[in-house]
Amino acid sequence: MQRDKRKVAQAFSRAAQSYDSVAQLQRDIADRLLHWLPPEVDGELLDLGCGTGYAAPLLRERYPQAPLIHLDLAHGMLAYAREQRPVPGAYYLCGDAEQLPLADASVDLVWSSLAIQWCEQPDRLLSELARVLRPGGRCLLATLGPDTLHELKQAWAAVDDDVHVNSFIPLQQLLEHPAGLELVRSETEYRVLRYGRLQQLMHELKALGAHNVNHRREQGLSSRQRLVRLLNAYEQQRQADGALPATYEVYYVELSKDLP
Repeated sequence: MQRDKRKVAQAFSRAAQSYDSVAQLQRDIADRLLHWLPPEVDGELLDLGCGTGYAAPLLRERYPQAPLIHLDLAHGMLAYAREQRPVPGAYYLCGDAEQLPLADASVDLVWSSLAIQWCEQPDRLLSELARVLRPGGRCLLATLGPDTLHELKQAWAAVDDDVHVNSFIPLQQLLEHPAGLELVRSETEYRVLRYGRLQQLMHELKALGAHNVNHRREQGLSSRQRLVRLLNAYEQQRQADGALPATYEVYYVELSKDLP
């Protein structure tokens, strides 16, 4: 594994106050996943990787009686969600999706938007989802694929051979280990954001807490030399209308747990 989960948690905790100011794409993706919700649930609902709690009032409106569990790896995000978007009948847990602090067969629906891409052990993740779901329960997931920010990866490749951009696993790898879960449906879409300057994208990633959290190697070039080379390389991708593109590969997945 390349990622240090502590660094991931720290990055998102630090970004809790700034996240919503730059998270339009994240809200749009969550809104699409919300349209996949079933008409009703019979028990507990888990918002896995709840972040700043954007979905909380929408989930509560859809399921007014269901106990709602907010779970996130970052303490700062949980605190922000509890303070800024409180909803009745909600519980807040700090935990890892690959080691959920929940009892077996305790959840009827797992809803998760742009969280599980930080997991690098899909077999362990899916085993945990299957473990906490009741038979017949559902998982609705939105996550990012490896083509995300390919323009930024390409630009950095012209600078050095270090890992500067977070990488995410492809959909087929995510679904290789169903662990008692059945694929109901999946969709892939590409969303392209547009910027006037690369610094806008870099600022946005930092404000989201989604900047690079991989282990880094020291390079011979100074920080300024690397930045100049990066800017020049990304500039080669400027489009005819004058915009710099940044692509996000988004997966939407619905899984169900087998009935006995």
